[in-house]
Amino acid sequence: MAALAIEVPLGVVFRTIGMALAWYDEVAAILLAWLTYYGSALAAVKRGHISCPELVAIFPPALRLPLALLAEVLVFGFFILLAYTGWSILEVLATDHLVSLPEISVNYVQSVIPIGAVLILIGEALNLPAVYAEARHGHGGGGEDKAKEASH
Repeated sequence: MAALAIEVPLGVVFRTIGMALAWYDEVAAILLAWLTYYGSALAAVKRGHISCPELVAIFPPALRLPLALLAEVLVFGFFILLAYTGWSILEVLATDHLVSLPEISVNYVQSVIPIGAVLILIGEALNLPAVYAEARHGHGGGGEDKAKEASH
């Protein structure tokens, strides 16, 4: 994030004085993609992604756990597919290089896809005990209260 915060204003300054940096746009796009993937992994560890635990809490206790587990299976399935596909892309792009910085391999740039997916999977796995506990007892331990709130 710091590199992006430095690189973007630097690119603007150089463009303003008529000495545009050839690599500015490409590097900014790459840094933003990296920030997105690695930030998503951090959000997965901190359980910061959008979710609806209150929706699960509305259901009877017997259905909460299966629904929560189904949601986790779908999340894991998606990121396993993303990691596999990302790895496959690396093989296809093995000989390609950036346009503005030909000494940098596209493989290096695109490695964020499988690495980010694996980091997100690790973050999700670390949170499975909390997901299980919330599903068994309702979100925050008051599933019935949440169900009453949501029904209004």
